[in-house]
Amino acid sequence: MKIIVAILILGVIVIIHELGHFLLAKRNGITVTEFSVGMGPRIASFVRKGTRYSLKLLPFGGSCMMLGEDETVDDEGAFNKKGVWARFSVIVAGALFNFILAFVLALIVLGDVGVDKPYIAKVDAGSPAETSGLLVDDLITEVNGSEIHFSRDIQYYFYFNKLSEEAVDVTVLRNGEKVALKIAPVWKDLYQLGCSYTSTNPTAKLEVIVEGYPLDQAGVQVGDVIASINGVTITTAKDLAVYLDEQPLTEDAVTLTYLRDGQEKEVIINPKLVQSGYDLGWIYNPYREKVNALEVVKYSFYELRLNIVNTIKSIGSLVMGKVSMKEVSGPVGIVNVVGDIVSESEDYGMHATLLSLAQFSILLSANLGVMNLLPLPALDGGRIVFILIEAIRKKPVPKEKEAVVHLVGMALLMLLMVFVLFNDIRNIFQ
Repeated sequence: MKIIVAILILGVIVIIHELGHFLLAKRNGITVTEFSVGMGPRIASFVRKGTRYSLKLLPFGGSCMMLGEDETVDDEGAFNKKGVWARFSVIVAGALFNFILAFVLALIVLGDVGVDKPYIAKVDAGSPAETSGLLVDDLITEVNGSEIHFSRDIQYYFYFNKLSEEAVDVTVLRNGEKVALKIAPVWKDLYQLGCSYTSTNPTAKLEVIVEGYPLDQAGVQVGDVIASINGVTITTAKDLAVYLDEQPLTEDAVTLTYLRDGQEKEVIINPKLVQSGYDLGWIYNPYREKVNALEVVKYSFYELRLNIVNTIKSIGSLVMGKVSMKEVSGPVGIVNVVGDIVSESEDYGMHATLLSLAQFSILLSANLGVMNLLPLPALDGGRIVFILIEAIRKKPVPKEKEAVVHLVGMALLMLLMVFVLFNDIRNIFQ
């Protein structure tokens, strides 16, 4: 099932990409020889106004084949006969349509579930955040000069810019006025029990138990419901989240009461030290809240920008060696993520599952758009480079030379795909 869902998602994203090329080609009078949905042998097709429209056997994306795209053709409808900016618009349109798709999906998701506005939910007593003057309900607008629109923006900022002993410049909106603060991080140990749950659930039902962690070693299982922790009654998942926020885990043992099949059980657990690092002593809002229609549109643009910028930063981190190639995922990795999304959201109904898949599709569509614009041979970005060179030189690069570059680029791209596939398979068995 997860394979079918992943294929459908990728298929739609690729078809939208090819549709962008198709519509701009038609708009500029370029002959499209074939527009196909799917790959491989044709199942059905028809010809209209010189274009063959095909449905193919394998549901993997599609293609837009244009006359004179890869060779010189003496025809007024040939791609190579059109002006520089006409060809430029056709090539860019694929990525542009991916960005449009991501924006439309963002409208749907944010319109339904709302926005995780980055206001401060808690300031730890005696922490650097409290010392600096940060207050609960302050709305974070900037971190070290980077604009912040979502709580996720903060998370991603510190993913790409690790905290150190250097002070962090934070700008917040307080009572309608901007307040600039400087927060110096302190070293802190992080302890965990080894579980995850959805903080919006009506009960503190455990959805994941990490193998080898304290809860797993104590015999706690997925589906168990936390009833109390250290004598404090837990009624909802939010109760558990609030408790752990207000009283972070330390090396001290925790007494946990949980329900399994209606029976109450109690265990004493020693949290595991999983990470040591710098900390600011704040907790920002993890929840989404509904916004009006105009804000949905505004935040959908921010959502699109967030995914585009994160993709570019991820590529930069990979090139700079800050991210291991082992973290690169391909089709198999996408299938696994889709499977995780479906399994984790199916208890909350089809509506929640579709929204979760739509959120993931925003990332995939923006990612494909950015990747295709990279200035590499065999990608749309590589073709754009040759078009821009032509615009500067006032004459095109000979087709045979361009073809050789794209051929070499395609070979390297195939090698990369093989590596990514191997990486995906290896990660499955780790």
